[in-house]
Amino acid sequence: MKKALVLALSLACAGFAAQAQTAAVKPANAQTKVAGPQIQFDEMKYDFGTAKQGEVVKHVFKFKNIGTQPLVISNIGVSCGCTTPEWTKEPVMPGKTGTITANFNTAGKMGMQNKVLTVESNSAAGNAMVSVVGEVKENGTPTMTVDKVESAAAAPAEKVKIKADDSKAKMKAKKS
Repeated sequence: MKKALVLALSLACAGFAAQAQTAAVKPANAQTKVAGPQIQFDEMKYDFGTAKQGEVVKHVFKFKNIGTQPLVISNIGVSCGCTTPEWTKEPVMPGKTGTITANFNTAGKMGMQNKVLTVESNSAAGNAMVSVVGEVKENGTPTMTVDKVESAAAAPAEKVKIKADDSKAKMKAKKS
């Protein structure tokens, strides 16, 4: 009786071991479909490097719905009024892609910047965040040249150079 029980247990263990060795191994990069909509970005952060103060930095974030139901972005919150988002308004079907465009106006900004966009959607994972980072450098003193200025207050000049900064303006005239 004991021999029969030991033999039965041995056969059962051997069967489980054989089954475990033939089980399919899933690759590490395989995507599993999530029940409901699921947003997946190609990149979460865009580094624009350096920009001159006053420029508008524009970047398009691409995303894919890797879920099983349509994905709808309801709103995109921004960390600063200097960043304006545009996004795919219609539902993004499973397996399809959409875009979010971030427009960062560097006017009045200096130094390192990190502008965060919070993507509010019906994604099973909840809100997602993407960011635009980089450094804004001073644009220099703006200069404007005006040709042939004639005025009752000043002698006629061929060229006038005007330099302006935040507090004052200087004008130099070259006579012809």
